[in-house]
Amino acid sequence: MKNRIYKYIFHEFILNFTFILFAFAAVIWTIQAVNFLDLVTDDGHAFKVYLLYSFLTITKVLTKLIPFTFLIASIITILKLEKDNELIVLWTSGLNKIRIVNLIFRISILMVFVQLLMATIINPKTLNVSRILLKNSELQFIPSLLRVKQFNDTLKGLTIFVENKKPDGTYENIFIEDEGRVLTQVSTESSTIFAKSGYATEDGKNLILFNGNIQKIENGGNTSIVTFNKTTINLSGLSTKTTSEPKIQETPSIRIIQCMQEKNFYANDCIAVKDNKGLEEQTLRQSKIEFNRRFGMPIFIPLVALISCFLLSSRNEKKISPFYKYIFFLIGFAILVGSEITVRYSGNSLYRAAIYYLIPIGLIPLVYFYLLRTFKYENLD
Repeated sequence: MKNRIYKYIFHEFILNFTFILFAFAAVIWTIQAVNFLDLVTDDGHAFKVYLLYSFLTITKVLTKLIPFTFLIASIITILKLEKDNELIVLWTSGLNKIRIVNLIFRISILMVFVQLLMATIINPKTLNVSRILLKNSELQFIPSLLRVKQFNDTLKGLTIFVENKKPDGTYENIFIEDEGRVLTQVSTESSTIFAKSGYATEDGKNLILFNGNIQKIENGGNTSIVTFNKTTINLSGLSTKTTSEPKIQETPSIRIIQCMQEKNFYANDCIAVKDNKGLEEQTLRQSKIEFNRRFGMPIFIPLVALISCFLLSSRNEKKISPFYKYIFFLIGFAILVGSEITVRYSGNSLYRAAIYYLIPIGLIPLVYFYLLRTFKYENLD
């Protein structure tokens, strides 16, 4: 009988948790995906690259939402059972409330492992894949680079300026400065291209220029000028200034541990400038913060689970009973916000890191024993 009750409560919680998690994730991911449109409109990446990149970042959203969603799902599940008078049936049948607390606590431990899996393995892997996707993608949309009366330096080593755009889609007075040998690919320090008019081809990969000249500055300082009536510039395959190196959130957990242990900051995923002690310390601090966020944040889930269990206490005779759900939600929410704030300072010293971990580890047994004492005489097996 008790096993069926536990399965029923577990089933109700999983339904609430899954629905809330993906509802919040859908809203946040949609807003985030809109912001990523700059990858197409400004950086010229293909639309399929944008879609895949946006999809891969959803793991980051899910990882961030798990603790908060668990708090809401726990409270909603308890309130639903209470509203349907199912809790009263359980108490009158002789089921001790502390057993329900134990069930919710066990569910929170399960969520801890899910959060650890997401934060330490899945999320860094998918974010790193998304970064590689941008790094290896080619420029697809030249029109996004041709902005009227704006200097566009989206492409590495190139600066493009267009004075005017006609209704028929042609451009007037096009200026291109090639400082990185992107277009010329010869032994020149830089080159400048000017054309009176031009247009982008239908496939968006080539730029056709008319009536202009190309000025090349050689390594010796000499300048050569080549005039043309018509020339084609192929901009496909060029990379943008989109950050291609992995960020700390995209670094594998094992690599972060190695960076902390070996202080090897000169690998691609824990970069610092050699002989720059200040930057080395900053990199080490960021690695510690990211490590504590991945491995420390999940420990707060059992704490907010026990906080939500206070809703199981008998309180119908109290005047403030209608506000208990808000009170305990705010307490749990404050704990999660506090954990997010304190983790940012946990990398400054071993003392602060110890405090960050000891807060949930110390409070969990205290809150549990307080619940045990509270429910001791309310109902017995």
